[in-house]
Amino acid sequence: MSRGVLITGASRGVGAAAARAFAAAGDRVVLHCRGAVDRAEELRAGLPGEGHAVIAADLGDASAIPSLVAESAAALGRVDVLVNNAAMFVDEPVAGSRRVGHPLADTSYDEWVATWRRTLAVNLEGAAHVTWCVARQMLDQDPADGVRRGAIVNVGSRGAYRGEPDVPAYGASKAGLHSLGQSLAASLAPHDITVTSIAPGFIATDMTESFLAGPGGDAIRAQSPFNRVATAEEVGNAIYWLASADANWASGAVLDFNGASYLH
Repeated sequence: MSRGVLITGASRGVGAAAARAFAAAGDRVVLHCRGAVDRAEELRAGLPGEGHAVIAADLGDASAIPSLVAESAAALGRVDVLVNNAAMFVDEPVAGSRRVGHPLADTSYDEWVATWRRTLAVNLEGAAHVTWCVARQMLDQDPADGVRRGAIVNVGSRGAYRGEPDVPAYGASKAGLHSLGQSLAASLAPHDITVTSIAPGFIATDMTESFLAGPGGDAIRAQSPFNRVATAEEVGNAIYWLASADANWASGAVLDFNGASYLH
């Protein structure tokens, strides 16, 4: 039975790979993006099957989220699966310096506050608000025959555990996302809604290509004893499995998915 799937941050990288995995299995997918509508539309046009859609919204704006979910439900008939993938990784170099991110010792207070607010608004609060809206719809509208009431998958990060010294707001937001998932797994289990999280390590995407091709690329690959990084397709396929009925009993779990690059 085809499911309705909402994937946030789906215009590229892991979100796009997850969209391909769900569509290949016969599911209908709403590709959320913030502003890359053309790229998301190109992806949608190449997905197998029918019933896919693109919807743009800024997850950092709480007032935009109810409309995003309502439009997604209208396009899909019902949202059966939510993938909270959209995230902000604040890595723009500061003007006049080679610094990347916001390490405490090199960041002004005003810049620090702005970065934390912006990052948490998207990565944690945005995911929480999307989840509320989708879960309420899952509770209020019965699924089709043969489809579970709901599955929610959060895309976290190994950075929640090992720390992110250059982008601490990002690491903290992912730790919060893991905790949110565990709290909601316990809350929503009586309603037949599963909540799981995945914590990938470094992933080869167009956004990380410059890092992997640069002088530090070998060191990044060497973090894993496999001497490589994950592909977006590997992570997308794992997300698809976590949303499947086979993964019901994993609800509440955070799946380490980092090629043994960080063990805890």
